[in-house]
Amino acid sequence: MAPSHACYASRMRREITQRELRNESGEIMRELDRGESFVVTRNGVPVGELTPMRRRRFVAATAAIAAFAGAPGIDAKRLRNDLDAGIDQDPAPRGA
Repeated sequence: MAPSHACYASRMRREITQRELRNESGEIMRELDRGESFVVTRNGVPVGELTPMRRRRFVAATAAIAAFAGAPGIDAKRLRNDLDAGIDQDPAPRGA
């Protein structure tokens, strides 16, 4: 059954001691690869967090082209006019 709120879907971070980090670093790295997160403690006090890096998703050029195939064309003159209008704004602060 899916949780009713997205915030409950995230995994709990496991507490590990500084000693566990040192002695079991290989296993901890493998768990990071699997998406696990950790709070590192020293003498029972949290001192840091280990979280997996976000992985970049590769999108093939053909998939990107297909995704934008139905997008409207760009009117270069209109785009330039819009950009110019934005650039030509008065930079003086407003209000007193």
